[in-house]
Amino acid sequence: MSNHQELAMQAKAWPFEEARKVLARIGGKTPEKGYVLFQTGYGPSGLPHIGTFGEVARTTMVRNAFEQLSDIPTKLFCFSDDLDGFRKVPDNLPNKEMLAANIGQPLSKVPDPFGEYESLGHHNNARLRQFLDSFGFQYDFLSATEVYQSGQFDKALLEILANYDKIMNVMLPTLGKERQATYSPFMPICPKTGKVLQVPVEETNVDAGTISFRDEDGDLVEVPVTGGHCKLQWKPDWAMRQYALDVDYEMSGKDLIDSVKLGKKIQKVLGCKGPETFTYELFLDEQGQKISKSKGNGLSMEEWLTYAPQESLALFMYNKPRTAKKLYFDVIPRTVDDYITFKGKVGEQDESKLFENPAWHIHTGNVPSEQTSLSFGILLNLASVCNANDADRLWGFIKQYAPEASPESAPFLDKLVGFAVRYYQDFVKPKLQYRAPEGKEVEALKDLLSVLKGLPDGTSAEDIQTEVYTIGKKHEFDNLRDWFKCLYEVLLGQSQGPRMGTFFALYGLGESIKLIEKALAGEDLSA
Repeated sequence: MSNHQELAMQAKAWPFEEARKVLARIGGKTPEKGYVLFQTGYGPSGLPHIGTFGEVARTTMVRNAFEQLSDIPTKLFCFSDDLDGFRKVPDNLPNKEMLAANIGQPLSKVPDPFGEYESLGHHNNARLRQFLDSFGFQYDFLSATEVYQSGQFDKALLEILANYDKIMNVMLPTLGKERQATYSPFMPICPKTGKVLQVPVEETNVDAGTISFRDEDGDLVEVPVTGGHCKLQWKPDWAMRQYALDVDYEMSGKDLIDSVKLGKKIQKVLGCKGPETFTYELFLDEQGQKISKSKGNGLSMEEWLTYAPQESLALFMYNKPRTAKKLYFDVIPRTVDDYITFKGKVGEQDESKLFENPAWHIHTGNVPSEQTSLSFGILLNLASVCNANDADRLWGFIKQYAPEASPESAPFLDKLVGFAVRYYQDFVKPKLQYRAPEGKEVEALKDLLSVLKGLPDGTSAEDIQTEVYTIGKKHEFDNLRDWFKCLYEVLLGQSQGPRMGTFFALYGLGESIKLIEKALAGEDLSA
């Protein structure tokens, strides 16, 4: 084992903990299939969403960690269950009458309401691949329709048939009485209508590899369970897929804990141990309620990426995946700045520390070299005091502060500037509440004004910060935080803010002096 692998074996970051479980599962040897398989699943009746991103991003992090532990090849399958029946017409799709006429058809047979692809399933599969590609994920895409119809699942489906009664004994106790009366793990695809039917199975023929059922006309119909003539109900399907593909690792949300347990029981019937699994917590809205697409509470992926870079969203997914986290707009600035901090440490860290750095996991070990000296928070404060409507306004101050910086030389910073302007306009500006200085705050601000006027242009942010700190001590604030809170509330209209030395240096001493003068004169800083 190389020194690199030894360090990886000792790493405490959760992706490495998971990766070591996978390595132990295979006994440190290459599986018979020739690679270690990570899997994520996707139901293509809807479009990719923030949960899709989170599951693929986290699985990719574990896969990357595994590749540091071992030279065994790996694959990530992104599996689309596009043979499932179309159950209801989503509100966000056109041509609802046409779609309604295809209820019950496999998603890969429902016409595309947009008229762009062979089917609705193909359309949403294409959107999924575009989505995954846009984030640079490395994966192999699998379609349930293609895999079922190609015969790749045939052996596993025959095993399900051979153990039909045992699997029914696993499933039936989990169902209500009404559902028990009609349930079968097999959903035959009707030869007459092409629909995926949820009907009782009247006979099973293990030798022939068939099941018999009553179709919609009441006729007894016999179909093979192989070759795409039947589709499994999703819980047995999930377990069968892991068995058939020999999946080594798959994660899922807390809401699927019971389904994971069922899957392991089915896999025990089939004589396999199943993959290593990982359960992640679900997201909460600002009130601590579970996020629901139907309720529309919480924050969508598109909304996050409107106000912050994808790296920050990946960090949100990386952080404490087993802890329920609130997902709403106020978490964005802090998460962006945490990402900037972690990224900034990369060049200073040895390999063992890198393995603990979230930025290393976010970028699968290839962290971009561009450094960002300005935080998202300070860009938001700058946008506030200059009431920025566009990125050019902020860049004017940035170039004075760092003449060598430009949108071309610092593309990540340029993205942050654009995000900061949008976030300021939509979330900060409506909430700004300035107040007048009170009591000893007035004399402290006058003192600060005098000090700033005496500083030469080009004074460093650290030196300015020292002067601000000294004035706070001089005027004997009970807690220096009260002095800084005064600066935030009086000058920035907020209860929290940046290092004022950095802010004054970025805004410029001349503009900062004018700002304090206006505050002392009682002028409206929100204008």
